Amino acid sequence: MASLLDVAPSLRAVLLGSDRGDRGRSVRLAAPLLCFLGVLAGYAVGVFEVGGVVFLPRDAAVAGVLVAGVLACRGEGLAVAWVTVYAALFGYGADHYLLGLPGRPVLDRMAALLGVDGLVFLGVQAFVLGTLAWIGGTVAARVVAAVRDRRSTADSE
Repeated sequence: MASLLDVAPSLRAVLLGSDRGDRGRSVRLAAPLLCFLGVLAGYAVGVFEVGGVVFLPRDAAVAGVLVAGVLACRGEGLAVAWVTVYAALFGYGADHYLLGLPGRPVLDRMAALLGVDGLVFLGVQAFVLGTLAWIGGTVAARVVAAVRDRRSTADSE
């Protein structure tokens, strides 16, 4: 009988995902950056609308959760999901503070965007939403793998 340590994935694999070499590393770096830029551009050109709960921008949250869920399906880890959701929410903040407050001096807008309390609040949101997205993506990947295994077993019989 296998011990619990043999069955449970390592902490590194849960946080960073399966190691697929340089390609996996580039996805881990590019996805959050592209998510940030996509959300910032979406709000800047009016594709996304400000809405949702007062403290959570709906479109940025949905974009971040969807990208993080897809990354989790591909085997990326929990930390990647957190960073991706954080980048999406930070993209909304960049639009709001840097582009949405034109009457204020640039330094004031930068200070508001980079305020510690706001960054920590985004971190809490990203932690919760990223964890939920990662769980959903991981479960979806396992369901797809189980269905695929069941079909291949049925086809071979």
